[in-house]
Amino acid sequence: MLSKLGQYVRRLPKRFSIKRTLFSVLLIAVCATITSSRPPTTLEQVLTNGTLVAISRNGPTTYYEGLDGTTGFEYALLQGFADSLGVTLEIREQESLSVMLDMVAAGDAQLAAAGLTITPQRQARVHFTAPYLEVTQQLIYNRGENKPESIEDVIGGDLLLMTGSSHVERLQQLKADHPELEWREESNLEMIDLLEMVHRGEVDYAIVDSNAYHINAQTFPRARLAFDVGEPDALGWAFPQRTDTSLYDRAQAYLTDIKKSGTLDTLIAEFFSNDDPVSTGGALLFTHRLENRLPQWQELIQKVADEVGLSWQLLAAVSYQESHWDSKARSHTGVRGLMMLTRATAKELGVKNRLDPEQSMRGGATYLKSLYDRLPERIQEPDRTLLALAAYNTGMGHLEDARVLTQRHGDNADLWQDVEKYLPLLAKRKYYRTVKHGYARGWEPVHYVNNILRFRDIIVWHDQQEQRRLAMATSTEEDTDESTDEQKTRNDNGIMPMSVL
Repeated sequence: MLSKLGQYVRRLPKRFSIKRTLFSVLLIAVCATITSSRPPTTLEQVLTNGTLVAISRNGPTTYYEGLDGTTGFEYALLQGFADSLGVTLEIREQESLSVMLDMVAAGDAQLAAAGLTITPQRQARVHFTAPYLEVTQQLIYNRGENKPESIEDVIGGDLLLMTGSSHVERLQQLKADHPELEWREESNLEMIDLLEMVHRGEVDYAIVDSNAYHINAQTFPRARLAFDVGEPDALGWAFPQRTDTSLYDRAQAYLTDIKKSGTLDTLIAEFFSNDDPVSTGGALLFTHRLENRLPQWQELIQKVADEVGLSWQLLAAVSYQESHWDSKARSHTGVRGLMMLTRATAKELGVKNRLDPEQSMRGGATYLKSLYDRLPERIQEPDRTLLALAAYNTGMGHLEDARVLTQRHGDNADLWQDVEKYLPLLAKRKYYRTVKHGYARGWEPVHYVNNILRFRDIIVWHDQQEQRRLAMATSTEEDTDESTDEQKTRNDNGIMPMSVL
């Protein structure tokens, strides 16, 4: 209609130019009125409100609280999308994947981002973006049992799946060809729970995604990979199936951009790599570095340890665990320097250059001492130091969550030997959903503290050996000097002086 009116105005004779001008003004006013009465698109609403609201699920492959605040693969993707729109990100948690998809399908959510596998059943309900990651469903078994080679070998065994997962859909497809195939489903499980249950022999088999297996395989070594269950699955963000695709289209464009730029590959490497070159290494390598690297930093470590009130051997062990005494060390997560400080921690401590050895050492030592001082005064040594070390690795919030779990189970939250039993539970949904700070890779601070204790003991022993060698060398030198004087006296007088006898 409006286009026809415009054509009519342009055809008016020139003698009606004034009328044509007035009519044009009127036409613009009508267009503005009609446009302003149009409901804003989803994208316009997001830009107007200044907030992108996404539904997700707290967990290891989605989002969780890290040392510098919220982190996780899905969180990093969502934050990047929000930044590209110039708005704030708000994540609303929904534990049930089924409910999450129901909310999106009903239009009660702008989008869902929770490592959602794109399946035919789900595509009938929601609108998925193009895939941003592929994962493979993998069957795991306990290494103490016979390795199954195919799905036929699993029939008759105890196979456990997560309720509402895409794994259930895959097995429903397989059941058409294998009618005897049976399995159990449980809710409130995370894939790490399945890995642990297979590791402990509580179930025969389970199915997990390849990314979850990759980052947790070292923690549960008895849970071994048997075979892939079908072809790789694609993951995508879920949007409502609406005619208004404005926000969906921007999300598609954003995901395409980060694929082309390499940002997506960087995030995948950051969150799904379990390679940790600064926390592993054999005894021979440690001994080599103890003799060749530590002397370069020992004076600095002793100086800083005296300033903040820590044992220098402990501080040396922490810096080895963090960086292997490499002042230019850098992890895939971006922490850097001798004490591997994050940007946020460095800024808080006034460290301007994380690669400066003295700034890094002093900053890390100061931060460790601040955690030590924040613990309740009633906690005594050695537990106070051990709990502070755990907080240095995982954050005070997660440590406090573990202490809460310890207390709930009737153990002593002030003793490291009790708390270390409950830290790993922070990786299990049925536990981390009950505490304030949510999911954490709770086994890492346990390994971290135990590694540091071993390194410290070796450093102490090595230092004692060095002191003993120096004392012996000094004693030998004195004996040599005395022997020389004695020989000179014997040569002069022909007798041994009484003082030497």
